[in-house]
Amino acid sequence: MKAFILAAGLGTRLRSLGLDVPKVMVPICGKPLLEHHLELFKRQGIREFIVNLHYLPEKITDYFGDGSKFGVTIEYSREPELLGTAGAVKKMEHALRDGMFVVFYGDNLVSMDFAPLLEFHRKRRALATVALFESSEPWTGGVVETDASGRVRRFVEKPDRKEISTNLISAGIFVVEPAVLQEIPAGQFCDFGKEVFPRMLAKGLPVYAMKPDAYIHDVGTPERLAKAQRDFEKGLLK
Repeated sequence: MKAFILAAGLGTRLRSLGLDVPKVMVPICGKPLLEHHLELFKRQGIREFIVNLHYLPEKITDYFGDGSKFGVTIEYSREPELLGTAGAVKKMEHALRDGMFVVFYGDNLVSMDFAPLLEFHRKRRALATVALFESSEPWTGGVVETDASGRVRRFVEKPDRKEISTNLISAGIFVVEPAVLQEIPAGQFCDFGKEVFPRMLAKGLPVYAMKPDAYIHDVGTPERLAKAQRDFEKGLLK
C-alpha cells in the first residue's frame, strides 16, 4: 500500500520565524514534519511513498534522498506549476493504479492508527473515505456532512459561516480507490475538496467519512507550530 504525501506547501506564514523551507520541513522537536509523517506510516507497515515537490524541492530531496536511510522508499513528483491536491495525485496515476492508497496532506502534525479507517473504508466498499476531526473554526476547512452510516451527503470547502451545520471537517487524510483517478482531469489544477468530492457526490458515487481517534493539528502559523511543539513535548501524541 502506498501513501501520497502532499508536500508542495510554501509555508509562507512561517517565514516570520526565519524558516525559509517548505512547510513539511518545519522542525518539530528536532525533526522535519515530513520525517514525523514517514515514521507514523512506517510504524503501521506502510513504507512506499510518493511526495510532490514545488517550493525549494532540494530541501526535501537532499534530506530524505530515496528514503532508504529511513527504511522506506520515496518517489518524487516535481511540480513546476502547482497542480492542486487532486491534480498532484492525477499526475502520478501510473504509480497508483494497483490498489487503494492514502492521500495525506503534509500540513498537519498527526498521530493516529490507520487500521480503523481502512477497515471502515473496506466494509462500506467506498471509493473514497475522508478522515474527520472536530474544529473550533470549521469554516477554515472542508466541512463534511454525513448520514448515520457515514456516507457523505455534502462536502463544502471553506463555506460561509452561515452555511455550517457541523464542526466536523476534513483532516486532509483520504483512503482512495484507483477508480477515483478517473474523476480527476489530467494536466490541470484540481482540488479534492472543491471539485472532486462534490463531483463524485453529484454522481451518487460512494464517498464516506469517519472521525478516527487521532491527534491532528495544523502547524501553518507560528502560534500553531508552537502549540504542536508543546503538545509533542507533553507526550500528547500517541
